[in-house]
Amino acid sequence: MRKAAAAALVLGLATAQPYAQEQANPKVHLSLDQGHVLAAHALKSGNPQLALRVSDALLQADRKNHVAWHLQAAAYAQAGQPAEGRKAAARAFRFAPDSAAKFQMGQLASRLAFQGGSPVLSQYWLRRTAVHAPDSKADALIAKDYQTLRRISPWSFRLSGGVKPSNNVNNGSDAATQEIDGLSSHQNRLGPRAVALSGLIGTLDGSLGRRLRQSKTSLTSLSGRLYVQRVALSSSAKEEAAELAALTGTSVPRNSEFGSTYGEIALSHAFAAGPADSGGSARIALTGATSWYGGERNYNLIKMSGARSWALSSQSRLTINGSAEHRIDPRLNSLRADVFGLGASLSRKLENGNSLSFTLGLRDTHTSNVNSAGTTATLRVGYAFGEAIGPAKVSTGLILGAADYPDHVFHNGLAWQTIPGGRQDQSLYADLNLFFEDYDYAGFAPMLRVRAGKRSSNHSRFESSEFSISLGIESKF
Repeated sequence: MRKAAAAALVLGLATAQPYAQEQANPKVHLSLDQGHVLAAHALKSGNPQLALRVSDALLQADRKNHVAWHLQAAAYAQAGQPAEGRKAAARAFRFAPDSAAKFQMGQLASRLAFQGGSPVLSQYWLRRTAVHAPDSKADALIAKDYQTLRRISPWSFRLSGGVKPSNNVNNGSDAATQEIDGLSSHQNRLGPRAVALSGLIGTLDGSLGRRLRQSKTSLTSLSGRLYVQRVALSSSAKEEAAELAALTGTSVPRNSEFGSTYGEIALSHAFAAGPADSGGSARIALTGATSWYGGERNYNLIKMSGARSWALSSQSRLTINGSAEHRIDPRLNSLRADVFGLGASLSRKLENGNSLSFTLGLRDTHTSNVNSAGTTATLRVGYAFGEAIGPAKVSTGLILGAADYPDHVFHNGLAWQTIPGGRQDQSLYADLNLFFEDYDYAGFAPMLRVRAGKRSSNHSRFESSEFSISLGIESKF
């Protein structure tokens, strides 16, 4: 094998020389190791063309010679051809024998991609490099480089997803029959789609953005987002649904009926606001979106939104936001609505490095469908630990909610009736989030979230409880 490799190396060098020079200089047989040394010496001497000829000859002998691919990548870089160098570095990465070599080659491919004017490819190679980072210091440097590239690159990409076992995948009622406070009405049994069903929820959330214009004080961007949620009912839920379907004379629900999809395109403009040294900012956005549920399109929408943020101190920030949404071409008239939102959030970094946040959200829905017309309010108190606890970074939250639908109607089995005073809901939920950043792959690390809570209502159809444990992935960068 080594004789064949040496012969191939001699052939590559000889055919790369002019005929007269070949006659004047006798052929020299080199081993692979000598070829490596010669190519490396050529690079040190500033002769990338010779290094390219030698590496070509080496690769004729063995296409999986990662050292030769490395030498070729370095030669292309020295010759001012970063795109070709990146391709050679990618092959060196592919054939590298261990993680240390792959880390080195991935770093080289990332640098050459950036030099070639492709920060997105450079980010891609940083993520591949992260898989083979030798220690936490290298990990931190990769994250820092990735953040720098994110600021430089006109493109941004985010991806997260998860799988969540839940006792209530369809947001159904805990009750089996419909009961209304203060009314002596006929209590009819709820159908299989209205009661809580257990199963598995899978989600995928991805976004892609493009910076259109940027200055020292403003940023205009175009972005797209796709959120997909699918449900798989458990065996016990399927049995329960079949029994209820038989009792109520309805069809048995399928998994696809509970799946949802949401897609949007947004044009946004963010800019500095207030005095130059105040740290204040603002953002306005125009969003067009489409919502699907159960495999059918629900409605399109157009939304205007805005936010204003103030730095109250070096540790505290206040943000006020608002939105107005108009739904277009709904599948059902009951889905036609105008929705107005107002919110505020206050965050503070504590002296011990932890952080505390309060988020308030108000939502007012105007629609001809009286069962959807109403107001909701939510308050979330969040706490995040600055330092990891064991192997995980920990954050937690408590969510309080209230809703009022003043003209809610229901069917009592005989006729439609209005609930005196309307329908009122109250809810209380808590969540615990664990992010295992040291167990990442290509910069993506697992996230474990536990959520539990209960919603109470004067209409039993809307009384529900939830307990779920979800496992997902999130980016460290």
